Amino acid sequence: MPDSRIMALEFLKPLRMKILLTGSAGFIGFHTAKALLERGDEVIGFDNFNDYYDPILKEKRSEILEKYENFTLIRGDLKDKEALAKAFDLLGSGPDTRVCHLAAQAGVRHSIENPQSFLDDNIGGFGNIIELCKQRNVGGLIYASSSSVYGDSDVPAFTEEQNTDHQVSLYGMTKKANELQASVYHNLFGLPCTGLRFFTVYGPWGRPDMALYLFTDWIVKGKPMQIFGEGKMQRDFTYVDDIVAGIVASLDKNYPCEVFNLGGDKTEELMDYVRTIEECLGMEGEKNFLPMQPGDVVKTSANVHRARTMLDYDPKTQIREGIPKFIEWYKEYHNVA
Repeated sequence: MPDSRIMALEFLKPLRMKILLTGSAGFIGFHTAKALLERGDEVIGFDNFNDYYDPILKEKRSEILEKYENFTLIRGDLKDKEALAKAFDLLGSGPDTRVCHLAAQAGVRHSIENPQSFLDDNIGGFGNIIELCKQRNVGGLIYASSSSVYGDSDVPAFTEEQNTDHQVSLYGMTKKANELQASVYHNLFGLPCTGLRFFTVYGPWGRPDMALYLFTDWIVKGKPMQIFGEGKMQRDFTYVDDIVAGIVASLDKNYPCEVFNLGGDKTEELMDYVRTIEECLGMEGEKNFLPMQPGDVVKTSANVHRARTMLDYDPKTQIREGIPKFIEWYKEYHNVA
């Protein structure tokens, strides 16, 4: 007779899935792919390795993923329908297939200078992805939205039910458009769609254009830190492992049509963030305080009650635990004593 306890544990384990993960060489995509591969899912990675930031960093992330037998990489662009069709051919169809769409042109400030790339990649590219999900009868779509959809809200903690019609950045507008299109595709075609509003994600293998990487780089190299908003901004910083846990839960739950906040559940002062970096490095950096930049917001704060209830989301890592993990990776990656 088989052990009933083992049978119960096997029953509780999620079914092995086949997942097309766009942006697999990106920061969040890399960590998500790694978590899925390690639990036994089959992952088809899709990435164009563009030069928005150093492609070598993307290549090094991808080299780690390509060591897994259950990983396949396709190099392609979201605008290239032929490359996407090839990826969807490998994915197949049915209830155990998912698309985890994390690829996008990122950067609130970058969107002001390069609007066309955001329209092409974040709206046009998303349109190609969701249409193929419909055509190929994919089991579900999970896609990255952003806290930027809330604009410069003065609500103490942002909730998924609040109005998001007043965008202050082109990037936020493109993510709002994705949420609307997903809702339409669910209503018209029954496609299960889950949008995830990420709040300021940080951690090892992070993007060089993000605050943690920039501040660390400036301090280590003896350059003055460019601190916008006169250092008075507040952010809901979210460690990447917590974000990945929310993404994986969304893939497993596969709700019909939902949007969730994924944040750290604690709003931090920007200068506390900077001081924690300095403490970890054992160095104090020179500071250049600057006014707010166009498209930026004073505060972000996530109400994660819905994610806690429906995804069992439980962010555990605060900045005093998360920043040292990034600093350790940064020193190793850049060979800093």
